Amino acid sequence: MTDEPMQTAHRLVAAHAQQPGALLPLLHAVQGALGHVPDAVVPVIAEGLNLSRAEVHGVITYYHHLRREPAGRHVLQVCRAESCQAMGADALWAHACQRLGLGEGGTSADGAVTLEPVYCLGLCAMSPAVALDEQPRARMSAPRLDALLQGLRA
Repeated sequence: MTDEPMQTAHRLVAAHAQQPGALLPLLHAVQGALGHVPDAVVPVIAEGLNLSRAEVHGVITYYHHLRREPAGRHVLQVCRAESCQAMGADALWAHACQRLGLGEGGTSADGAVTLEPVYCLGLCAMSPAVALDEQPRARMSAPRLDALLQGLRA
């Protein structure tokens, strides 16, 4: 990792260290600045907030909006929660994986799209749901998903 992300992490830790409940706002700030929360900055965050690395890592891996790897230029999230599953989300997930050439999610080789599972987008009454670049879409179907994805790889 270059010095710049580490300097950014140190600067953000210093800015948040005295804030009550600083960890989550700090992680969002790091991701906002770096695009993700690199594993290399976890010790910096832990030391700066007097937490264990395990505590910091646990929060990063718990929240689906925090990522440990850079995302693609576009992020497609497919809801995998019960309501969406009942309305076909498993088939929609499989279709998205196939359409994007991804086995079980991840980022396409060209860096265009990151496919992520999420466990509720709050659109349960209009399942299945997806979010593309944080814009929720309800009552999604395979043809509607294809139309949504058209042109993202350009």
